[in-house]
Amino acid sequence: MGMWIAILIVAIAMLGVGVAYMTVCFSRFSLIKKLAGDSKAKGRIFGLLCVVVLGAALCLTMSLVNAVIVIVNLMLFFIIANIIAFAVRKALKKERRLYIEGALALIACGVYLCVGYYLANGVWEKNYTLKTSKSTGDIRIIQLADSHIGTTFDGEGLNKYIDEMNEKHPDAVVITGDFVDDGTMKQDMVDACKALGRLETKYGVYFCYGNHDKGYYSNERRGYSKDDLEAELEKNGVTVLEDETVLLDNRFYIIGRADKSEELENRNGSRKSISELMQGLESDKYTVVLDHQPNDYTAEAEAGADLVLSGHTHGGQMLPINRIGELIGANDFTYGYKRINGTDFIVTSGISDWEIAFKTGCRSEYVVIDIKA
Repeated sequence: MGMWIAILIVAIAMLGVGVAYMTVCFSRFSLIKKLAGDSKAKGRIFGLLCVVVLGAALCLTMSLVNAVIVIVNLMLFFIIANIIAFAVRKALKKERRLYIEGALALIACGVYLCVGYYLANGVWEKNYTLKTSKSTGDIRIIQLADSHIGTTFDGEGLNKYIDEMNEKHPDAVVITGDFVDDGTMKQDMVDACKALGRLETKYGVYFCYGNHDKGYYSNERRGYSKDDLEAELEKNGVTVLEDETVLLDNRFYIIGRADKSEELENRNGSRKSISELMQGLESDKYTVVLDHQPNDYTAEAEAGADLVLSGHTHGGQMLPINRIGELIGANDFTYGYKRINGTDFIVTSGISDWEIAFKTGCRSEYVVIDIKA
């Protein structure tokens, strides 16, 4: 949550700068100049009006958050285009006649955001093959995280991806948090849990909480409580693990951690350390840790976990803010695979998204992990 607050503060600051900067940029277009005549003040007013109309249209068709994202990105494209155009004019010793760089900035930003929308709203399969010296035999695990049901697909829409996962014949499916969101309505939650009930596995489906699953606001806002969510999950064959461990086929453990938000955000709770959770486990058996937020890597590696699966970061969401979580210390890793002292760590970009309708530098996914003995 701290990461998103930091991003929000930066975005608001950039929005203010962006509106002012784009007011100037729009006033340079030939049509605006023609309407303003010789009045620079009128040009600025017409330029601001263009920005306001654009922002209002985005708010009506998308959301306030996404309107901010578009405006900030458009500002960045204008800055880049203006710098390049300035350098070219200086090199060629020519004056500006038409504001061509402005038109190119609009086109480039439009293409960039369209690609980002496609990457966020589609879902791809991501594969990893890991090796272990433990005599576990081969294990196939499918991981999904950050579905935030109702954002890019509703509860029934999850069925499409359940069909794809069933074709992979997993030994187990794990859900590493943020299955639902504060905006997920009850019927969507129920439908999504029913979709999970269609998963075909050898050893079951396992769930750990993310920071959004329990809800930040009152239960009345979305029409159900944490207990209601848990009941629906269990009714559809999903095992909820909150600082709990299960041994499967006497070969491998799945350890579901309580979310870090229990410690960070005054939820009147706490969570066990990874060393407490792993105490007494048989060391010759493979251990898979489900931990929504990737920010306890040192302790998890020291405890000797074999594999840690996380989500939460959405793959960094968008360039250039994709690594901000690591820079401010909110996350140990943003996306992909890392190995530390014999422990494998995987962070998925998530099967959907939270609020923001774009992903650049990553794409929505579910993860297929093959563990080879």
